[in-house]
Amino acid sequence: MRTWGRVEENGVKKWVAVESDASGDFTYGWITTLIQTLKLGLGESPFYAQYGIPAQQSIIEQVYPDYYVTMVQQQFSRYFASLSVKKVPGAANPTYDLSVIMFNGVTYRKQIAV
Repeated sequence: MRTWGRVEENGVKKWVAVESDASGDFTYGWITTLIQTLKLGLGESPFYAQYGIPAQQSIIEQVYPDYYVTMVQQQFSRYFASLSVKKVPGAANPTYDLSVIMFNGVTYRKQIAV
């Protein structure tokens, strides 16, 4: 399997492919897809309209999109041993702390501004 994620290196943003490893494990691909989904506007994708969160509307209304983030967490939880997406209190923009424990025991943590 393959998915695409956008990364920034030295101020330059570019798209990179994330593929299954030699054993067929796609865990890092699911993490990439999860992060891209949190950054995607709800209904923004013509192919995957059910993915994303209404971040722009949330900023305008000044209400965190917690319901939609919870839905995304439930949608992706089956791909990990443990998945936690928690709101970062006091952040200027909607920001979430992403904590993943993979089935092989590896832990991944990142803060995602949506």
